[in-house]
Amino acid sequence: MILHQKAQTYTYKNNGDLWSPLRLMKGLIMEKRNFFDGLYDDFFGVENRRLEKQNEKLRKELGIEKMKPAPEIVVKKDEKFIDEKEVKDVKEDRDKKMEEWFSRIDNLYITDQSKNLLKKIIEYMRKYNEQIEKNYISFNMQIISNNQENIETILDVLEQAMIMFNYCLTKDYSEVSMYRVKSDEALEELYEDRYGLIFITDLKGYDINDSSFKDKFDHTFTELVKSYDKTMTILGANKKEELDNFFVNTPKLRSDYFDFIIEGINPDVQDVYNEVLEIASKSVELTDDMKVKLLDYIGFTYPKTELSFPEYRKSLCKDIAFNKEIPTYEREKTLDEIFAELNELVGLQKVKKVLNELVDLMDLQNKAKDDLKIKSVNLHMVFLGNPGTGKTTVARIVAEILYNLKYIKQNKLIEVSSKDLVGEYVGQTAPKTMSVIEKAMGGLLFIDEAYTLASGSGSSSNSYNEEAIATLIQAMENYRDRLVVIFAGYTKEMQAFLNSNSGIVSRIGYTLEFDDYTTDELIEIFNGMMKKSGFSVSKEAVEKLREVIEEYRDTENFGNARFVRNVYEKTIIKHASNTKNKTSKKALKTISAEDISTDELIKM
Repeated sequence: MILHQKAQTYTYKNNGDLWSPLRLMKGLIMEKRNFFDGLYDDFFGVENRRLEKQNEKLRKELGIEKMKPAPEIVVKKDEKFIDEKEVKDVKEDRDKKMEEWFSRIDNLYITDQSKNLLKKIIEYMRKYNEQIEKNYISFNMQIISNNQENIETILDVLEQAMIMFNYCLTKDYSEVSMYRVKSDEALEELYEDRYGLIFITDLKGYDINDSSFKDKFDHTFTELVKSYDKTMTILGANKKEELDNFFVNTPKLRSDYFDFIIEGINPDVQDVYNEVLEIASKSVELTDDMKVKLLDYIGFTYPKTELSFPEYRKSLCKDIAFNKEIPTYEREKTLDEIFAELNELVGLQKVKKVLNELVDLMDLQNKAKDDLKIKSVNLHMVFLGNPGTGKTTVARIVAEILYNLKYIKQNKLIEVSSKDLVGEYVGQTAPKTMSVIEKAMGGLLFIDEAYTLASGSGSSSNSYNEEAIATLIQAMENYRDRLVVIFAGYTKEMQAFLNSNSGIVSRIGYTLEFDDYTTDELIEIFNGMMKKSGFSVSKEAVEKLREVIEEYRDTENFGNARFVRNVYEKTIIKHASNTKNKTSKKALKTISAEDISTDELIKM
């Protein structure tokens, strides 16, 4: 005789949640269920009721009362085995990852305070995930570093920690340039896409917009940061000034929501040397002497560079790999040597006077320091003059003077024109202009024929020119301690350009006028060119040259020294033809009146 009894058992329930290390730590929830009831009902239908009827019939035949349920057999789970093993594995995995992240953080070129802050943020994410910490913190932050490797590592570590500890809204990550954010609607769309981490870079792109855009952007950005508190927003800038300008209208947003700051530092000379040495040694066998030269080169050039450390390292290693030797650097000229070169230039008396006075003022500032209340010298300049009056030559000398006096970090002149600043399509101009500005950082930016930036009035190109000018004005203001800008061009056209751009005029410290050379000065320039080439010029040749200059100087677009350069080159060619049958050294080295050539010179 067989009695059919439904078995009672225990099953594990997780309330519909995914199994997680946290639930394993807190223990499993057990619920008693009639498991086989469900099984019979599901798979055998009425079979279960038939069995019940058979059992009832047997009980009546045997005179047995309704059978009591069999005693429950409670099977306790091996809590020690499940909890401790699972928890131990998870903890070891997390500890290992955090050790890896902290090692990467320790190798970053950021301040010690920033390293500790990043570690604390990651520790907090873990504690929140394990419900040790109860308060959610939005780790919006500012990163100040021009080292792209630094930034990429920080973002990668934070993203990995965010995913492992399920800290942010989603696992998705987005990087956006402020040059690409053209409206507050575009910003809203970015946050509505529900990214876990948003990295906003190129904050300089904010500066180029008008006040109307900035007002809308500031309001929208503030509301989005407050509303999407589980989206981590990170702002990246090369310099602190960029962040100051970005938050100029929203200081409370900065203090309340972006109070976590990561600051980059530059590696010291020894760090740079060790990294360059390691990379360069893979392509070139460096002798002990080369290693000493490498250290000297880095010690002299790295503190002065405006390149980021990765850019400097890449450039130097590329140079060594290609040339198979350590590059050389020029000895710094003294101020006396620089002014000796300036004084050797023919004419330019007004320019020389202004530059001497400027240096005297800067020297007084350096010597007096805080004892005298002298305003910082505004070094942005305008050079006015016709073609060939020495504007570019003087600009190079100005760069050397400012470098010698430590007003710029590099002795460099970046020479551009409007085509190097203005884009062809919407959205190209600001980044293009900013790229030129960044190349000139630490030195001098010379914009030749600057008046062409004002051309195109009433045309579609005019808005592009205005955007370039707006970007330049903002850079002149924001980076006045790191950049000197010189606008150069013809006097008449430049006056019209300046009259239509009051923003530029208010930021100009010096205006230098380059007068046309006199006939005697042009002859002196010609004689100087010939002397450097080893020639002497006869009196008759000088008189012939005087006649040529007088004949051409009133023509439109007369080139001054450029005109003389053309005459010089044509004269050398004519002299070679005139002396092809002569052997006398005196004849070969003397320029005669017959040699002075105006062939192919155009009168306009």
